[in-house]
Amino acid sequence: MATLTWVVTLATALLIQMGTNLFNDAADAGSSDGPGRIGPLRVTAAGWAPAEAVRHAALVCFAGALAGGIYLVMAGGWPILVIGAASLAAGWAYSAGPRPLSHTAWGEVWVLAFFGLAAVAGSQALQGLRPGAPALLVGLALGAMGAAVLLVNNLRDREADQAAGRRTLAATVGDRSARRLYAALVMAPFPLLLGLGWLEGEVLRMWPLLLALPVNLGLACRFRLLPVGPAMNEQLARTAQAQLLVGVLLSLALLARVPTA
Repeated sequence: MATLTWVVTLATALLIQMGTNLFNDAADAGSSDGPGRIGPLRVTAAGWAPAEAVRHAALVCFAGALAGGIYLVMAGGWPILVIGAASLAAGWAYSAGPRPLSHTAWGEVWVLAFFGLAAVAGSQALQGLRPGAPALLVGLALGAMGAAVLLVNNLRDREADQAAGRRTLAATVGDRSARRLYAALVMAPFPLLLGLGWLEGEVLRMWPLLLALPVNLGLACRFRLLPVGPAMNEQLARTAQAQLLVGVLLSLALLARVPTA
């Protein structure tokens, strides 16, 4: 049963991510994704599918997530219902409604909250564990990396977003502050996860994460002087890969307990 719950949790999280991205794809095609877009091609803007079809695909993803969520609520009770409903609502509100979150400075906070804190705490609860300080630290660490991915995207598109009336975090704080914030976000997992090891009395257990330290430090240094433009597409991809690397190394660290005397 625990394995099935894990699989459904993973599938539901992926479906929410896919649905959110598809809604955003369709919504941006009529605003900031104009002919001058410098980011990677998107389905709607590239003409591969009409906006209505992309929205329908997003709804199918959310419907699948809802179906999986029903099972997860039966397994985890009302806290999972609250987290799941809030996640679906936030996924829709990110690109839809009268004031989409993606048009404001709250996008990175949204990623940190839902793809970091809520995802980790909810997954832990579904495995029969009580979320606490460890879930908070892990959620912040992984959420910070996700927020860094979005920040690269928003700094790259800052001028186009401002022209379309969007005030993202990068547009609000400016170029220099956005780059400094990016550095803080990609380096945040290390003190947070070392803090997790200290909290559990097993700091040495976190040694695999040191393998990601030069990668993230290199990303922070590179982004500091990287010109706004197509080169940021590679930075975005590298940041997403670094997020995956941190997640894999964290999994290894949590599975490898350091023997105690």
